[in-house]
Amino acid sequence: MKYFVVDAFAEKVFEGNPAGVCIMNDWISDDLMQKIAIENNLSETAFAVKEAGHYRLRWFTPGGEINLCGHATLATAFTILNYYEKQLETVKFQTMSGELIVNKQDDLYELDFPSVPSEEISVTDQMISALGIVPKETYLNRDLFFVLESEEDVRNVSPDFAQLERIPEGLGVCVTAKGSEVDFVSRAFFPKLKVNEDPVTGSLHCSLIPFWAKRLEKQELVARQLSRRGGTLYCKHEDTRVKMAGRAVLYSVAVLNIGI
Repeated sequence: MKYFVVDAFAEKVFEGNPAGVCIMNDWISDDLMQKIAIENNLSETAFAVKEAGHYRLRWFTPGGEINLCGHATLATAFTILNYYEKQLETVKFQTMSGELIVNKQDDLYELDFPSVPSEEISVTDQMISALGIVPKETYLNRDLFFVLESEEDVRNVSPDFAQLERIPEGLGVCVTAKGSEVDFVSRAFFPKLKVNEDPVTGSLHCSLIPFWAKRLEKQELVARQLSRRGGTLYCKHEDTRVKMAGRAVLYSVAVLNIGI
């Protein structure tokens, strides 16, 4: 099986978030896809099969299948539009989260995703202990996100991953704050999926974009994820949809010997 690794939301190699991509003619078993994801040991491996005018897309982490992943969707679109169907400018995916669309705009790839609403909840002592800092506000959707006082707080937070994993609320954990040179910044942690810090997380921005669009009273925003690798997202809030654009860079092309 041919296998690509693409750095998504990256200006150059070793930035952004690396994702594995397998474009297949037919589906293989869920068990085999999970084993490949574990062996790849990236935060996400995407598997796609063409069906009529779209691709069916699934995402596997080392800890299991996930319902939405932005950076691996961008990486998959980059692979299809540059190595499989170069004549296309748009690729549509059918996923567990409905239809997702990626449009190529020069060297940017714009994701069209559903907006995710969040509910404000009370912070618990368990959350404060795990984070090592008291958040200003706490919200829950699929994931748990904490609003911190400043960009420096986001940059410097050092959570206890074992404690984060034991928090019952949320799949992932995000910290965010208003940015100094961009509109807002964030970091993301997924110890429940065997991923401590995720370099750049598109799915989290489905909730962060509407939150900060309302808070900052603007519909177009620039976001920066402050992981060690770092990544920039060019964001738009459009009612029930959000758009995230970023660049992508090919890191490797390989052949997986999986014995089928």
